[in-house]
Amino acid sequence: MARLDTGSTMIEAPILDLIKRERAKALSPREWKFRLAGHGLAIKDVKGGQVVTKLPQGVELGVLPTHLI
Repeated sequence: MARLDTGSTMIEAPILDLIKRERAKALSPREWKFRLAGHGLAIKDVKGGQVVTKLPQGVELGVLPTHLI
C-alpha cells in the first residue's frame, strides 16, 4: 500500500468546494464517493489519509482535508 506524502499539493479551491457540496448532499460516505465519481473524481484510501484523484487516469489532485473524512 502506498504511503501518504504530507507534502502533497493542496486541492484547488473550486474542486474542494465541489467536494464539500457533494459531501453535504450525501447520506453516507459510499454515496458521497459515488456522487464524486459522477464528476470524474475519486477518493483513494492511502495509509494515513485519503487522496483525491481524477478519473479514469488516477492522477492525484491532492490530500483530502481531515475535516471532510
